[in-house]
Amino acid sequence: MIRGYDEDSLLLLSGIQHLAFCERQWALIHIERQWAENVRTVEGRQMHERAHDPWLSEYDGDHIVARAVPLVSRRLGISGQADVVEYWLAGEGVDGGAPLPGREGLWIPRPVEYKRGRPKNDDRDEVQLCAQAICLEEMLGAKIPEGDLYYGQTRRRQRVAFDHALRSRVEQLCLRMHELFDLGCTPPAAQGRRCSLCSLVDVCLPDLTVRPRSVRAYIRRQVGSDAES
Repeated sequence: MIRGYDEDSLLLLSGIQHLAFCERQWALIHIERQWAENVRTVEGRQMHERAHDPWLSEYDGDHIVARAVPLVSRRLGISGQADVVEYWLAGEGVDGGAPLPGREGLWIPRPVEYKRGRPKNDDRDEVQLCAQAICLEEMLGAKIPEGDLYYGQTRRRQRVAFDHALRSRVEQLCLRMHELFDLGCTPPAAQGRRCSLCSLVDVCLPDLTVRPRSVRAYIRRQVGSDAES
């Protein structure tokens, strides 16, 4: 059972994606406050800026589109913002709807997260989207079965079902974020192919932390490279 968190203990919801990708990357960003840009982060930021217009909302009879929606879950200890939340009018006999101010009937929220690239081989995008849904459920008293990931390269949505396994994964990642944050601990790198995708690779220096006594070997390699050049 996850305990409740007070206002001062809330961590950024977006960090769950960093943690799912690499614990060291999460700690460098959220504990050491380090950041570096690459083409992927710049393109991703530009896409989010276009989606995050809090003054723009759309109504199409059976659904409402809201942007830059604030989110919080005291149960998970996270807060943040959803790119887009669609509210769909619940039909008769459909459970899980919630009332909206100034609107008749019950509405089922559906978070939509925008990503610059393509669907990934891991679950980092899915856990971020599911965390948004859990926040909305806690805030509105709704039940949200699914959401969408929109990828800029494919220009398609990918539907994500918020099943028990994915929800449990989100809860475990949130617990781990709070554990690392309370310890003030930056884990060693788990070096792999993903390092080439990370904008923080030059800050992280995975060769220095991936295995014992690698610092001496790293320096020896660097000195050798400088001598050859």
